[in-house]
Amino acid sequence: MTSDNCIGPIALPDTRARHVVEQLLDGSGVAINGDAPQDLRVYHPEFFPRLLHQGTLGLGEAYMDGWWECDRIDEMAYQLLRHGLAERAHTPSERLMYRLQAGFFNLQSKARAHIVGEAHYDLGNDLFERMLDPTMCYSCGYWKEASTLPEAQQAKLELACRKLALEPGMRVLDIGCGWGSFAEHAARHHGADVTGITISREQAELARERCRGLPATIELMDYRDLTGRFDRIVSIGMFEHVGHRNYPTYFETVADRLAPEGLFLLHTIGSNHSGITADPWINKYIFPNGVLPSAMHIARASEPHLLMEDWQNLGPDYDRTLMAWLANVDARWHEIAHRYSERTRRMFRYYLAICAGGFRARHLQLWQVVFSRDRHERYDAPR
Repeated sequence: MTSDNCIGPIALPDTRARHVVEQLLDGSGVAINGDAPQDLRVYHPEFFPRLLHQGTLGLGEAYMDGWWECDRIDEMAYQLLRHGLAERAHTPSERLMYRLQAGFFNLQSKARAHIVGEAHYDLGNDLFERMLDPTMCYSCGYWKEASTLPEAQQAKLELACRKLALEPGMRVLDIGCGWGSFAEHAARHHGADVTGITISREQAELARERCRGLPATIELMDYRDLTGRFDRIVSIGMFEHVGHRNYPTYFETVADRLAPEGLFLLHTIGSNHSGITADPWINKYIFPNGVLPSAMHIARASEPHLLMEDWQNLGPDYDRTLMAWLANVDARWHEIAHRYSERTRRMFRYYLAICAGGFRARHLQLWQVVFSRDRHERYDAPR
């Protein structure tokens, strides 16, 4: 893919900006206009100034605009992260602005909770149906004994059910139910009575269709409006949207809704560090106002309300999951190309690839944490 009718990398002048970029890349294993799969092929002379001025936001937007190409963006991201470019890739003004916003404003308040739903999850069910597998799980699969994406997602859903020790007739709450993957699985295969909530209208519509005829109810609702008590609570791939200012409220809500002998499973992407930051490109184009929790964030916020029973890291499995989603996008995009722009296609390819590289570099983690409220029995987590 090139821009401006280029048939290959253009001969760029040896500008100061290019020289600075090449110095930053030195020793990373990533080169400009090289032959390796992770090398960048640059097609626009303003790429280097844009990269230095805008950091990762400029890198991502330049890819969406067709200013550069790379055969393996996932490997490029992996190499750059291993080389230590994660912080240097963000401009100081970007980091300061997000920290100021997150510090003075609740970016994930109830009034703003709909933003990520409308910006990302409501893009179109037809897009996600082609990117994901038939389970419509939009979270990390469990690849321990799986060889295909559907197998990995079924294994993840079943692992969550086993960790929760589900039994027929149990009242189960699914916070951030997505397209109903867990609700359908728990109701169909374990006889659970499931209530799923989401802030996405598109997700709610499809989830209700998928759960028709099963003991599962899907509500368009913010978690802060919940009432009632549940034997089990699960939250898969939603905590990333809660925000650090709301962590205490989140765990207090879960504790209030959980029966005394109940169990709660939290499945979330995690950060290695406790600083309040976000990648500016991901924040603008994929998950607005998202914040990744650290282990310390989770431990501190949950401690007054819940007892931590088990913690499992599945981070490497997300690399494989994201690459499977990327393969689906590449294989099936032609089916929806008439509805979405080429820029949107490149946006999704870039998003999936750089995230895969992030998990491969262990820059990102995926945690499943099990909590209890007032449990007296010993808990042994299945694996």
